[in-house]
Amino acid sequence: MTSSPDHPPARLEPVRIVAIGGSTRPGSTTEMALRCAAAAAEAEGAEVTYVVGRDLLLPIYDVQTDERDPGAQALVDAVRRSDGILIASPGYHGGISGMVKNALDYVEDLARDDPPYLHGRAVGCISVAHGWQATVGTLAQIRQTVHALRGWPTPLGATVNSQVTRFDENAVPNDPAVAEQLSTIGRQVLEFARMRHGSSEPTSTA
Repeated sequence: MTSSPDHPPARLEPVRIVAIGGSTRPGSTTEMALRCAAAAAEAEGAEVTYVVGRDLLLPIYDVQTDERDPGAQALVDAVRRSDGILIASPGYHGGISGMVKNALDYVEDLARDDPPYLHGRAVGCISVAHGWQATVGTLAQIRQTVHALRGWPTPLGATVNSQVTRFDENAVPNDPAVAEQLSTIGRQVLEFARMRHGSSEPTSTA
């Protein structure tokens, strides 16, 4: 079977997903929500690179220079190689945290790539906040930023209210509905990436 731009050949290597998010506190509720979603993709064969917690303490994105510190360069390289993205942000004062937004600003370094920015990549969007109002506003901002970067937000986005949801040390939430919502997002990113690349990989490794 011949390939075409619309029907690329099946790939043999695992789907690569970058999981970006959390707060300055390792193991935060936001990071656990992100890990829960990513675990669902990993369980079905995805290779996940995590940029979480203190990894997000990057220099402010600087358009005046091409020099990047090692952490920022690692982030850019991981996104460049990725087939899909997961993003989780805490709601800070009604919107995306500065740390997560700064990390996403580094995607500007992919502006001259072919394809540019996040073009062709599914992006799972997750917001976590202390109350429903902040979760909804933050999720809307994440999705808006993903659109601006030419990514394709998955049909399902997740809002996690940290007032009522707790995660154990294995990133499993106390609410099965939250677990299913986050896992679905992880699987949607993986599924879209496989369809995009014409992969014949199985849907489960079990």
